[in-house]
Amino acid sequence: MSFEWFVAWRYLRAKRKTRFISIISIISIVGVAVGVMALTVVLAVMNGFEEEIHRRIIGINAHVILLKYGAEPVTDYEELTATVETVPGVVAAAPFTYAKGVLRGNERSDGGVIRGTDLPQEGRVTDVLENITPRVETLHSEPGETPKMVLGDELAVRLRASVGDTVAVTSPFDYVMTPMGLMPSVAGFEVVGLYSSGMYEYDQQLVYIDLDDARSLFGLGDGVTGIEVRVEDPYKAPEIASAIVERVGGFPYRANNWIQLNRNLFTWMKTEKRVMFWILSLIIMVAAFNIASTLIMVVMEKTKDIGVMKSMGATARSIMRIFVAEGLVSGVAGTIIGSVGGYILATLLDRYQFISLPGDVYPIETLPVLMRLSDFVLVALAAIAISFVAALYPSWKASKLDPVEAIRNE
Repeated sequence: MSFEWFVAWRYLRAKRKTRFISIISIISIVGVAVGVMALTVVLAVMNGFEEEIHRRIIGINAHVILLKYGAEPVTDYEELTATVETVPGVVAAAPFTYAKGVLRGNERSDGGVIRGTDLPQEGRVTDVLENITPRVETLHSEPGETPKMVLGDELAVRLRASVGDTVAVTSPFDYVMTPMGLMPSVAGFEVVGLYSSGMYEYDQQLVYIDLDDARSLFGLGDGVTGIEVRVEDPYKAPEIASAIVERVGGFPYRANNWIQLNRNLFTWMKTEKRVMFWILSLIIMVAAFNIASTLIMVVMEKTKDIGVMKSMGATARSIMRIFVAEGLVSGVAGTIIGSVGGYILATLLDRYQFISLPGDVYPIETLPVLMRLSDFVLVALAAIAISFVAALYPSWKASKLDPVEAIRNE
């Protein structure tokens, strides 16, 4: 143990004449601990929210969507689907249609996003089958049967429709000649299931119908809107999207991916996390002021000791190191206590989920928690760095004391 650390440790263990200084030292450690604990728990909760939103978006949407420029329909979709599935990293692909329409239920009307899909193929690309109640294996209907549909549960509430009811869908893209002139195409669909993803924005507008029914309703002929693709690693979707476009020959094809389509949401979440980090760091900064004030009072108390050590050959740098070490001990102690406390609290939140959230406001009903080692390390380093900076000024003042004046004044 070096001379500086030995003296700093003796000062920490010694019973000071002024009990008030000891109280402030304890408050400083507790302040750092509370700040570190609050910061680690908040970051864990925000990580949990981010991961949960990612998981739900990935489950609802395809990772990559292959389209044509100008919203032109894709006509050779069967051959194209087979080609896309040969790209490394691709798990499955399925054709789909996407259009907006007007739905009318039991005396209620509303707009919706109507997705035409081959449900068994769709189930290989997204988690749609897991979110339909009662479970529906196919939306295909035989000639003469009423076409089938799956409604988002929030949209069903607004239409006052339930399983077994018939909902009329009006297409703004296809028209039929009537005695009244050209009128939008209208078709009746039987509701065979309700879709609930837990994401209100999706559940209030999504409608699933069979691919053939959608092509007929929206006048797409033999074409589809595009190809949905599921990949092995969703976070590599941008690279795989580029590989898919290259494999199918480039123009007139283009590809979107789930990260690009939701970039505004993800940017907002990252910005919020960064802002929360700096805001909650203010708690640690307040504790750092306590560390600085404690060291200032310790320097005033140990003025004679500093004079004696300097007269015996201790350099200004050694004196400064003594008090920096004393401030760092307080910061490190508070950081360790806060990190352990934050881990325990986050674990309890994750295991017992004793904080519930309103389901009509948030997409989840309990507080999600995801702890990351990098966050704990970052918070700990920030807390120690703040404590170090707080200790610099009192330590520098101590190192500048004149030994003769220090001993004379005492």
